[in-house]
Amino acid sequence: MKYRSNQRLRWLVPAMLLSAPQLASAESLEDFQTWGNVTAVGSFGFIDPKFKSFRFWLEGQGRFGEDTSRLSQSMVRPALGYAINENASVWLGYAWIFTDRPFTGRRFDENRIWQQFLWTQKTALGTFTSRTRLEQRFAETGSDVGWRFRQFVKLSVPLDFAPDFSLVGWEEIFVRINKADWSGDDGFDQNRVFVGLGYNLNKEIRTEVGYMNQYIRRAEAPDRISHILSVNLFLNY
Repeated sequence: MKYRSNQRLRWLVPAMLLSAPQLASAESLEDFQTWGNVTAVGSFGFIDPKFKSFRFWLEGQGRFGEDTSRLSQSMVRPALGYAINENASVWLGYAWIFTDRPFTGRRFDENRIWQQFLWTQKTALGTFTSRTRLEQRFAETGSDVGWRFRQFVKLSVPLDFAPDFSLVGWEEIFVRINKADWSGDDGFDQNRVFVGLGYNLNKEIRTEVGYMNQYIRRAEAPDRISHILSVNLFLNY
């Protein structure tokens, strides 16, 4: 059992690290940040069993930049969903985002409408998750609606020698579909890669803590690379 777990770790960590963007240049700006996230997902079955396929999503984030010295971004992201089966669900949600330095020179609020398809599957290696999301973004700094596509893939590999712990790796790619008057060029926007440890406190509560690398492409300013301590709490009801 220990040998099989070591084999999983042997390929997962290098794969995630090699997938991190290698686009840094002398002109890129780098920063150390700390991001905190709390996400609660559950079923409306507690109201009535006939509503068990209908889901809710409540998420809050705080992102601290400039060497974790200031609140640089905060987010509230609720949604309603429907479970197609035990593996797949579809979602429709809203998000409010406040953004400040170092992500922008002028602080602003952003509102989003978003849709996503979520797939979770148990595999021989661990739990695989795919999340495909489409966003319509409205910012007070411009009049255009910015459309953005996001693809997220994640693998959580349980540790045989410590059943409540798992090695977690994920990557998310962001692509701007159109060129809005406030969001820069269309095309590739950013990439995020995470490697860390997950811990199940019980069936409903899980934490994931680790390192995230965020690369942001900017058309009219130096690109950004952030080294992030990512702390996450997931509540599943």
